[in-house]
Amino acid sequence: MKANYRIDERTLRLPDQVLCYRLYRHPEVNSGRRLVLVHGAGVGGRDTWEMLQTFLTHWSDILVPDMRGTGDSHYPDGEEHPFTVQELVADLGALVDHLGWWQFDLGGYSLGGLVSMLFKQQHPDRVGKQYLLESAALDRPDWHTTVELRERYSAAAVHLRTEHKEAGIRQFLDTISPNRRISEQTEKLTVSRLGRRPLGFAHALDAVTRAIRDVDREAILAAQGDVSSFIGGQSVELMHQLHLQLAERLPNWHYFHVAGTDHSLPFQKPRQIARVMNQELERYLGR
Repeated sequence: MKANYRIDERTLRLPDQVLCYRLYRHPEVNSGRRLVLVHGAGVGGRDTWEMLQTFLTHWSDILVPDMRGTGDSHYPDGEEHPFTVQELVADLGALVDHLGWWQFDLGGYSLGGLVSMLFKQQHPDRVGKQYLLESAALDRPDWHTTVELRERYSAAAVHLRTEHKEAGIRQFLDTISPNRRISEQTEKLTVSRLGRRPLGFAHALDAVTRAIRDVDREAILAAQGDVSSFIGGQSVELMHQLHLQLAERLPNWHYFHVAGTDHSLPFQKPRQIARVMNQELERYLGR
């Protein structure tokens, strides 16, 4: 079932960033619950979440920001600049403070998953139910292999800074979704999306690589609440193994295998994921 909604598009001017965001308001939902959805590297909030949020039926308000280097958000001088994952976390904090959202549910995809987990770690009392879609830092069971994988993403980012941008995007896709089913139409659309702001995309990939070198994954995991984690059925088996292990080890971790998709799961299976998100909120609330 699709929800009726209206969209407010707004901006928040921070000292070094014009942060653009969308508020999806669902007038027929009287729960009063709020949800923040954070996109991944290279593709902004609207393209990532708009279709999925139309199938979310339990939240009155859904906040979808464009993070640095992506979508409509930009630096005041109009140029692209490097940034850190911690700056993305701080931007998210500034935005929810500005809106007066003191408690909300939180979902993140890829890079946005790492941002979401770090935000939860820093603000444990503000976040309720959590959703992670193939979160960065949760790629492989072995941490050394995870760090090595991030270095391969930064190798792809090198090409994004040259005239060989498409080669960099395809290298990224081959690294993050080696088992994807390639069709000319789908691949062309994906490359087009990721190529809209190639320097911003490169900065995002490098931001995660730098963060992975310093973060304590076990400390981050220990700080999380009730998590529903979604992994694409065609994604690397080692990623499934990690999330199965987390579900077995952590009572608050709930793993979902999304058949027929790869790392592009919010674009390919929005209805299926939204249905599970609705059901998981009901479980979380004890309904």
